[in-house]
Amino acid sequence: MVSGIVVQYTGLLRTSDQDLWIRLRELLRGQGLNPNRTVVVDLLQEGPDHEDGRVIAEDGKVYRFTLFYDQSAEHGARRAYLHGWTDITDSWRIGSLATRTADAVAWMTGCTESS
Repeated sequence: MVSGIVVQYTGLLRTSDQDLWIRLRELLRGQGLNPNRTVVVDLLQEGPDHEDGRVIAEDGKVYRFTLFYDQSAEHGARRAYLHGWTDITDSWRIGSLATRTADAVAWMTGCTESS
């Protein structure tokens, strides 16, 4: 069963008008991903200036990254940037997000087949 976080964050990525999600869409496009076909596995605040994220692209590749921005500034997310963009397609099955990622891949496949 897919995590509520995956469903919620994927919905926010695709439709939210909040600065963070608008900027993340722009950044993902810059990496060659279509935000409307990308699934967000997680975006977790890890410090006062960054969040660690994991997404699944339309082609099934899994990426991890760190999103840096000034979280204390009113519109700090508008200047967010990606760091450490890494293809972890061959290694995501190991680690703390393995189950959530596997469930997200299955959910993504089901969404694609039904559309």
